Amino acid sequence: MPDSYELLTELCPGFDYGNRSLCCDAAQLRTLKGSLQVPLQLLSRCPSCFFNLMNLFCELTCSPDQSQFMNSTKFSGPNVVEVQYYVGKTFANAMYNACQDVQLPSTNMKALSILCGKDAKDCNATNWIQYMFTSFIAVSGYTPMNNKTYACTEGLEDGSGPCSCQDCVNACGPKPVPPSPTPPWTVFGVDAMYFIMWASYSVFLLIFVGVVLGTWLHATCCETLGERFENLLRVLFSCWGSFCVRHPLSVILGCLVLVTAASVGLVYMRITTDPVELWSSPSSQARQEKDYFDEHFGPFYRTTQLIITTPINKTFIYSPYFGGANVPFKAILFNDILHQVLDLQLAIEGLVATDKGQNVTLQDICLAPLAPDNNNCTILSILNYFQNSHSVLDHSVGDEFYVYADYHSHFLYCVSAPASLNDTTLLHDPCLGTFGGPVFPWLALGGYDDTNYNNATALVITFPLKNYLNDSDKLDKVLAWEKEYNYSNPNLTISFNTERSIEDEINRESNSDISTIVVSYVIMFIYISLSLGHIQSFSRLMVDSKISLGIAGIFIVLASVSSSLGIFSYAGIPLTLIVIEVIPFLVLAVGVDNIFIIVQMYQRDERLPHEELHQQIGRILGDIAPSILLSSFSETLVFFLGALSNMPAVRTFSLFAGLAVFIDFLLQISCFVSLLGMDAKRQEENRLDVCWCVKLPERYEVKTDGFLFRFFKKVYAPFILKEWVRPVVVAVFVGMLSFSIAVVNKVEIGLDQKLSMPDDSYVLDYFNNLSEYLHTGAPVYFVVEDGLNYSSLEGQNSVCGGVGCDNNSLVQLVYSRTLCIFYQCSCQIILMSSVEKGDQSFILIQNNLILYFCVFWVLIPLSSCFSSSGHAAYATAVDLYPDNTGVGATYFMSYHSILKDSPDFIKALKMARTLANNISQSIDHKVFAYSVFYVFYEQYLTIAHDTALNLGVSLLDIFVVTTVLLGFELWSAVIVTITIAMILVNMFGVMWLWGISLNAVSLVNLVMSCGISVEFCSHIVRAFSISVKKNRVERAEEALAHMGSSVFSGITLTKFGGILILALSKSQIFQVFYFRMYLAIVLLGATHGLIFLPVLLSYLGWLKKHSCADHMITLSEIAISIRKKWIFQLQCNLEKNSTHLICLLQCVYFYL
Repeated sequence: MPDSYELLTELCPGFDYGNRSLCCDAAQLRTLKGSLQVPLQLLSRCPSCFFNLMNLFCELTCSPDQSQFMNSTKFSGPNVVEVQYYVGKTFANAMYNACQDVQLPSTNMKALSILCGKDAKDCNATNWIQYMFTSFIAVSGYTPMNNKTYACTEGLEDGSGPCSCQDCVNACGPKPVPPSPTPPWTVFGVDAMYFIMWASYSVFLLIFVGVVLGTWLHATCCETLGERFENLLRVLFSCWGSFCVRHPLSVILGCLVLVTAASVGLVYMRITTDPVELWSSPSSQARQEKDYFDEHFGPFYRTTQLIITTPINKTFIYSPYFGGANVPFKAILFNDILHQVLDLQLAIEGLVATDKGQNVTLQDICLAPLAPDNNNCTILSILNYFQNSHSVLDHSVGDEFYVYADYHSHFLYCVSAPASLNDTTLLHDPCLGTFGGPVFPWLALGGYDDTNYNNATALVITFPLKNYLNDSDKLDKVLAWEKEYNYSNPNLTISFNTERSIEDEINRESNSDISTIVVSYVIMFIYISLSLGHIQSFSRLMVDSKISLGIAGIFIVLASVSSSLGIFSYAGIPLTLIVIEVIPFLVLAVGVDNIFIIVQMYQRDERLPHEELHQQIGRILGDIAPSILLSSFSETLVFFLGALSNMPAVRTFSLFAGLAVFIDFLLQISCFVSLLGMDAKRQEENRLDVCWCVKLPERYEVKTDGFLFRFFKKVYAPFILKEWVRPVVVAVFVGMLSFSIAVVNKVEIGLDQKLSMPDDSYVLDYFNNLSEYLHTGAPVYFVVEDGLNYSSLEGQNSVCGGVGCDNNSLVQLVYSRTLCIFYQCSCQIILMSSVEKGDQSFILIQNNLILYFCVFWVLIPLSSCFSSSGHAAYATAVDLYPDNTGVGATYFMSYHSILKDSPDFIKALKMARTLANNISQSIDHKVFAYSVFYVFYEQYLTIAHDTALNLGVSLLDIFVVTTVLLGFELWSAVIVTITIAMILVNMFGVMWLWGISLNAVSLVNLVMSCGISVEFCSHIVRAFSISVKKNRVERAEEALAHMGSSVFSGITLTKFGGILILALSKSQIFQVFYFRMYLAIVLLGATHGLIFLPVLLSYLGWLKKHSCADHMITLSEIAISIRKKWIFQLQCNLEKNSTHLICLLQCVYFYL
């Protein structure tokens, strides 16, 4: 019959027996076709495998030579019920060899895992035949069927090509040899950086000692443009300071109005907590790729996950009834434990949350890939092997003597064939999850070795939830349900994490640390208020104290911070937690230092004859304001240049910090100077501090220097600058520098996510268990951008993984390249993986392609069309053009291997991008790799470069500003820059010693340390520069005595007390990145500024000789004395001038 012949040629291509009669009819052929649908669909990817398998069954059904290899053994009337089919071992082995590597991409496993009744790695030719038939025995008297077979590397006679590399290992050719890891850089068996720096340090010591013993540097005296510029600044600030003291209310009111106007912008303040917005620039590659993925496929699903262990430490030995080795089962797989876990899982499924008065259940928000045909939620749990049912879990087959099959045998079968619809045990229960997809054991089990899943010590239950990009109402429902997610069980150890857990814990951490931060600032405020005053005697305690002035100075610092925040809030720039936590600390450090310098310079100064208070403060401000301008302007530019960073968190911090420091400088030289004048008048009138209305009787007191100033002047400075101490100081600090350079490349890059959690956070347990138990990392998607022509053979073959596909196609490259060691090497294949291609000329043209996709996507996995059903695995993987007119972007999914720490994540990102670039070049089309964590770890690919750039630009800025504001003293600017560079390099040494990694948070602190270091150095260098002492040592001693005590009592002691409190914080990130780094900044800044810098100046400081003779007063002192007299004579005439501007112009004109 024609239809029978067509059916025969369809099922048994190549079987042509001429005119001979066959041993089958049309009914038998139809039965054969129906019985072999699943194996044919699973194996048809490989033509030779398909041909060999059909050879086996076609010979069994239709061969006219059946008597040679078949023996009928059981009959039922005229019907044959049982036969013995003798298959030759050569044929069986060849058939197995051709099929053993055929993949089932939608389940990420080999086809034989389903067709052999056990895991593919345990399958062989014998037990495959035994699985399909009853037994496999050797016989005599018959000729076994040994038809011709085709290896998977061979093409068929009908023109079909060999199997693809993915389905035939032998077709792949030799694998590329993975590059050997770069050997460590050593010299004579010692780390090269250690060797180089110790050698350099030794050479430096030799040269330094030689220079100290043999030569002295000298400089000539000359009047430069820089001196004129410096004196101009002195005159301008002197006149300005006098004006502020004479008109305090006007100045204070003006400052208050401006600060209020700027601070009103806080009503527009927005705080960004979205980690993507914080750490990933909108223009970065990872951010653009994420946006592309979200736009075409929707945002990555939200993950809610439990990791469950048990304190019970027992093992049950399971003995299979039908033979086989004993199998140990750990306690977590005991039946009673599984029932408790199932109760927990069902309770979570039944959890009800409330959002805006509406109930929210898991069914409302879960991922259901087969909806609307199957609305069951995706739950990746081994309990899905038992259909999430207590009765199925207890299902067993046996009698009163033996149990033939129970949950043990079903578990062992399902971990080998998780997509099976019917296990081969007597239970005949399905393994496929209730949601219509397989549950891979490496996703649902943890703590096992190799693939011995029965040794698992942890269960992993994952609930993928829907995510929404621009629908806040739907997202709020998901958030509400996640918030309710919390369970415990006395017999189980449960660690869990929801998508919102980290953000919730960070917010809780921030709230809990408020008290610590407040205590830290209160301590600094109290110290500032009490230590500003210089108490002459106990009777004048409340007169000489400056509590009110200290509080006013603190409010000025806070006003500068609020003004900066308000101005940028006007501009719509959102704040970050880093800005809120770090900038007050920074501005307080800068502001307090300047406050102490101004106040202590006034306390130590003697008013000249016929000089009024406003003239005295103006003169003092003229002396010290250029130094304050130098430090503040340098810091402002350092931070503004830091805004060049691509990292949003660093850029935002730099903008806010730069403006806050600049506003603080303006308020200090205006508002604070006016307040100082008012406080000085109060003190001269013997009025009490705080209670200005109370006045003490007039009493003469001898003015004395403070203890700290006397200590620095009489003890500390002379000791540090002794002849034998100075070389020791240089040797020690250069040794510290050499060590830090040697380890700078060893500072770890990244941020351990555990550090972001409080010490008592439940998420820490989850992170620990994640590293200990899980065996699979995050999904990774290889996204093929829109534009590839899938309607052409070339377009299809460039991405597919089956027969006829290019050897360098996307799937082949992901599957076979050495880079795949970082992935589970099977990818979900979207295109052509399930299409039966009879010959090389088979092309899915445009219309048929779309038709195939439409059918492919709507089919759900059933026994009749399992491998051709794409709805579950690929429903979101293809972005069709409008009206289904073509195929746009697509993705191919795989998994990263387990990633435990930052280096793992960074390396995985690098390798994924390398592989994606190779694929793009191979198929001549843009392909990129995307995973949910890439946007957070991309910054670490360039963090070293960004750090070097930020700090290098900051140092250059400091050098330029210092050169100009020190009167174009180039050498002094070099010394400041070198000292600050040493502080920064030593910061890296501390980071390595203290286990502080390099990331955006530590980069912010490094930029801040660069700015704060200016405070430790610039004042002392300028004091050295304007000193009129006759040699470097005396100048350095004077600068250290006068400015060192202010720097020590100001920025050093103030910050030291506040920093120590941060050690009590529960937040690990506070302890590591704030307490440790802040402490290092202050200690390194203080030691370099108060120990190393004076010594360096005593050796290399720029020396301008002013003396006419050793015992005569210097010309500079005479000039300064005359200039002061003339300037303040003009200031006395200010009252006669109509405006301050006229006086200012007179001062400048007269001086020039």
